[in-house]
Amino acid sequence: MDKDCTLKVERPVYEQEDLHRTCGYSKPTSTVTQKLAHIYEDWKFLDFVQGLVPITRWLPRYKWKVDLVGDLISGVTVAVMHIPQGMAYALLASVPPIVGIYMAFFPVLIYTILGTSKHISMGTFAVACLMTGKSVRTYSSDFEEQVANVTGNGTTTTGDGYTAIEVATAIAFLAGLYQLIMYIFRLGILCTLLSDTLINGFTFGAAIHVLTSQIKDLLGLKVGKFEGPFNVGFIWIDMFKNIETVNLAALVVSVITISVLLINNEILKPIVRKHSVIPIPIELIVVVTGTLISTYCGLEEEYNLKPVGDIPTGLPIPTPPPFSLFPTVAVDSLTITLVAYTIAMSLALIFAQKHNYEVDSNQELLAQGASNIVASFFSCMPITASLSRSLVQETVGGRTQLTSFISCSILLCVMLWIGPFFEPLPRSILASIIVVALKGMLMQAKDLPSFWRLSTLDGIVWVLTFLTVVLVDIDYGLFVGLGLSLASILLQGMKPYTCLLGAMPNLDLYLDRNRYKESQELPTIKIFHYCGGLNFATRNHFKNQLFDLVGVNPQKELIRRKKAENRSRTSSWVNSDPEEAREGIVNISFVEHSEGADAATPSSPIKPQVTSYGSIREEIRCIIIDFSALSYIDPSAVTLLRLLNEDFNKIDITIFLAGISGPVYEKLQKCGLLSETTLKTFPTIHDAVIFAQCYLNKPNRDRV
Repeated sequence: MDKDCTLKVERPVYEQEDLHRTCGYSKPTSTVTQKLAHIYEDWKFLDFVQGLVPITRWLPRYKWKVDLVGDLISGVTVAVMHIPQGMAYALLASVPPIVGIYMAFFPVLIYTILGTSKHISMGTFAVACLMTGKSVRTYSSDFEEQVANVTGNGTTTTGDGYTAIEVATAIAFLAGLYQLIMYIFRLGILCTLLSDTLINGFTFGAAIHVLTSQIKDLLGLKVGKFEGPFNVGFIWIDMFKNIETVNLAALVVSVITISVLLINNEILKPIVRKHSVIPIPIELIVVVTGTLISTYCGLEEEYNLKPVGDIPTGLPIPTPPPFSLFPTVAVDSLTITLVAYTIAMSLALIFAQKHNYEVDSNQELLAQGASNIVASFFSCMPITASLSRSLVQETVGGRTQLTSFISCSILLCVMLWIGPFFEPLPRSILASIIVVALKGMLMQAKDLPSFWRLSTLDGIVWVLTFLTVVLVDIDYGLFVGLGLSLASILLQGMKPYTCLLGAMPNLDLYLDRNRYKESQELPTIKIFHYCGGLNFATRNHFKNQLFDLVGVNPQKELIRRKKAENRSRTSSWVNSDPEEAREGIVNISFVEHSEGADAATPSSPIKPQVTSYGSIREEIRCIIIDFSALSYIDPSAVTLLRLLNEDFNKIDITIFLAGISGPVYEKLQKCGLLSETTLKTFPTIHDAVIFAQCYLNKPNRDRV
């Protein structure tokens, strides 16, 4: 630091009221009429439409010569990824594979019109599909029977109960409805309740569920249907019991597919990335190759490899979801809504920060809610953003939402004509694609040590969330993790940081004495720093810390004084020197201030004295409470301050408040603390210190 660059300021010492009068303080006012007038003045119909439907803002300004090539390449690449991922994740959710293609078309079109993110790829995602599949398997008839009865419009029919598509569409409709309600009440901020620690532990646990659900297809095993708590354990037990029924052909196909995918991802992809931004469409190559081999080699007939099954052509007939199912899936839909929105919003914020544009969290609720509601009429599940597709979309040059339009155009051709080509595809290939795609989610386990180092509470949240997801169930894990996250916030908020401040010699800096060893304690003055909110939950912590750090409990001090006074009356040396009779009692008598102190009255400002503070420890005459880091105070805490002020005054210790923010000061005024007591407030600690040194060291106490 340049020592020549120093700040020298001479000003009067201000009390808070003096500062307000001098600087023209006034509380901001905003009546309902003023708010309405402000809205009316700023409101423009065009801005309203562009805010509600963002495509009307960015499409007229689209730079066709600059952005079209990148969006075209990105759209084709993402569409190619949608085909294998859509079919694979649809089977993960226990619905027909064509549903995954539907999800890459209908809701994505709506999101492109209403969404504000330029880079996220909406559609299927493993965690959301897995959670939907849990509900589908619980509330629908057996999926294996339904696959054989798929009709041309993409729905399934069974004799009794709800079909898989009906359950999935009911969940999608309710998820969209929840998101629209959140949009109306501007609850986009709720996504912050799901912390990074919670999401990390939750998705890692969900990845274990996904892996478990695909083992039977990888090995060609026949496993019983297990739902509800502890289902992962039961599935693994049943798989080991039936391990002798492994289909060797399915095992060989799975090993080959996984090996090819891993070789591409770990070896070829880094090499190709150096020469081209367009990645090898390895998933599509594997799917097409597997389909051709299965078709011409008769893998289903010769080796009993289970195929994908019937994939209808054409668009599904719009059909409303079964409203009678809504009460049954209401809770499941809410958990899926929170997870899907949080994942999509997190990815949107990452790309927005990277490319320097804004994403509206509430508009995202409208976009995703409308997408889910419209998609529920076309045999779709709830959608969210995919990390892998979003990264590819951004990496290969995608610049705007036009990428999604191009992707949807290609997928429309798949739905109309190409879909049946994939019917002979072995399920073990799709299971292999899912398992390899889980690598990123499974690698999140390595984040646990860093979470634990940064905060033990965060580490505990991660571990307990993960264990609950894996050992009990996904829904329970989400609620347990959410509860633990809120509990950790509450615990941290109930014990805010406190410390004593010391003065730096010849400076107006007051620093934490625990951390700055050069800071020195002021004679007769204690400076107590409090950081956080002061309310009914933290007031006891505040009081206890104040007593402990200052070293004086006024109530105990009064009791000791009374006992000492009683002893002095009955002792044999009752007529001895009065000063000796008070030995052992805190001496709070005042001494004259140093020579040269300003003799101005309290109402007139005082010129600050440049003082070199020593380390002599004297008895306490003043406590300055530093509230510069106080974020909020409630009426119960104001009552505590009033009582503390009265108690300390009884033992001749004066309390000053320093560094109070505007909202906190106004709260103190509303509660009558400043008008009904002698408590003084100062804009800075230094003002309070100079005032205390100039006045409280004088023998006459009538001036304060």
